Order: sequence, then C-alpha cells, then structure tokens
Amino acid sequence: MASGSRENITRLLLDWSGGNEAALSDLFPLVYDELRAIAQSHLRRERSEHTLQRTALVHEAFLRLVDQKSVTYQSRAHFFGLASQMMRRILVDHARKRSAAKRGSDPVKVELDDARDAMDTDLDFDEFDRLLQRYEALEPRAGRLVELRFFGGLNIDEAATVLNISVATAKRDWSLARAWLQRELTRG
Repeated sequence: MASGSRENITRLLLDWSGGNEAALSDLFPLVYDELRAIAQSHLRRERSEHTLQRTALVHEAFLRLVDQKSVTYQSRAHFFGLASQMMRRILVDHARKRSAAKRGSDPVKVELDDARDAMDTDLDFDEFDRLLQRYEALEPRAGRLVELRFFGGLNIDEAATVLNISVATAKRDWSLARAWLQRELTRG
C-alpha cells in the first residue's frame, strides 16, 4: 500500500473518530481490500466447509468496529489490529455456536501454519482461544502480539507498531510466546 494511502487512512480514521461521519464513507473503500486479506488469513485456518464467508466476516467486523463509539483510532495499524481482534471474536463465537448446535461431533479444527513458527499442529479453534487467553492473562502484551501475528497475519514490524513497542521487544516477546505455546501444545 502506498504511503499516501496509509496517511489518508490514518487521517480519515482520526477525522471519523473526531465525529466526522462523512469520513466513514470515504474510509471503507480504502480499507476493504486489506480487511479482506485479514479475513482470508483468519479463514485459511478454519475447516474447509466453514459456513462463514470472507465478505460476511469483513462486513460484520467493520460494522462492529464502527459501532465502537468509545474507541479513538490512533493510526491505520491500530485500526487493522482491532479489526483482526474483532474477526477473531466473531470466528470464536461462530465456532462456539456451531459446537453447541452439534454436541458430540468432531471439534472445529484450525491449522497453525509454518508462518507462525513453532505452532505446526492441528488444534481445536476454541481450545486455542482458551490457551491464548491463559497466556494473555500471564503476558498481556506478548499475548496480543501472538494474536496480531497469528490471527491478523501481521509481520513482526507491523505488530510492533500496533503495540507501540520496539521491533527488538516484539521479537523477544514472540520467542517467549512461541516457547510457552509450544510447551502447552505438547502437553495437550
């Protein structure tokens, strides 16, 4: 994405957060493709017969984001980080509803791909969410980093920007998180 577009998105987010409702209609077309890419990253880890489509996930997440009146978006990276978190919540809710409707069936599976380093096993999505919540309780910043990288598809530099930490700190947090999650995954 061009630097001008990034700055334009940040400007529109700040304008909209400041009460300019017209900025919202200009914002959606600029963020739509990136939201679709984040949604695709999330859905890639879902089972193949997943019923929630990428477009529906994007629209639901965007609607929830714009309904958040108490949030002041600080930057483009902050917005996409929150969008990824919102998509995670939507998918977890969807998985829980499906699981409740089909008690006794196989759990919803999510594959943690090689891009997310040491987490290369099939995992129940709901179980992984609980595991990540446990980790976030111990290490909130590092847990958020895992969420941004795994669910949001952000690289280490982008995640560091969202978290407002140095890349070196993000790399240390990522190493610790990988070790903790790998240990917990092998226990299960």
